[in-house]
Parts: sequence; structure tokens; C-alpha cells
Amino acid sequence: MRVLNLAVIVLLVLAASYVYEIKFESTLRAERVAKMRGDIQRERDAIAALRAEWSTLENPARIQALARRHLHLRPAETTQYDTLEHLPERPPQVVQPPPPDAIADRTELNALTGAIPTLLGQR
Repeated sequence: MRVLNLAVIVLLVLAASYVYEIKFESTLRAERVAKMRGDIQRERDAIAALRAEWSTLENPARIQALARRHLHLRPAETTQYDTLEHLPERPPQVVQPPPPDAIADRTELNALTGAIPTLLGQR
């Protein structure tokens, strides 16, 4: 009977230590999940702030004010346009002929004459 009591006590101690280990592990994992949720929320807040800043930066009124301030652009005047007769002539473009291609010349000659090329270049 004593052996049975001792075995039951040992089993109870082992079961209690196992339950404590599971509880400790679950607490660690819950803390890790809470930390990850906080990280995710911080990233979402940062994304929202960046989107708001982007919409401010790409505002057309802001871009137009910056263009006026820094570019000093004026509307085009009609005196800026000229007729085509007053344009200088284009310099002639010199195009070099391609180097002679013996194979292409031969196939064109055969196509024009209707000749069938012989094997190994024999005629």
C-alpha cells in the first residue's frame, strides 16, 4: 500500500509540474502575441501617417504654389511662334550603304532567276 501511495504522490508532483510548465509557456506566448499586436498597430499607424503626408504632398494646389514660387513660368505668347518658312533647313543625313552581303545577293539572284541552288556551291 505504501508503494502505491508513494507512486500516486510522485505522479501528482509530475502532473503539477507539467501543468505549471504549460501555464508558463502559455503566458509567454500570450505576451508575445500582445507584443506582436502592438507592433502591428504601430505599423498601421505609421502607414496611416505616411498616407496622410503623401496626400498632403501631392495636393495639386500645393504643387501649383510651389511651381509659381520656384519655376517662374509664364504663359506662351503669340509672338513666340513662327512659321515653318523661317526655320533653318535640316542638315542632310548621310546614310552609309550597308556592307555587301554575298549570301543575300545570291539568294536574291536565285529568287529573281528562278534558279534552284545546287548542293555544295556547284553550278
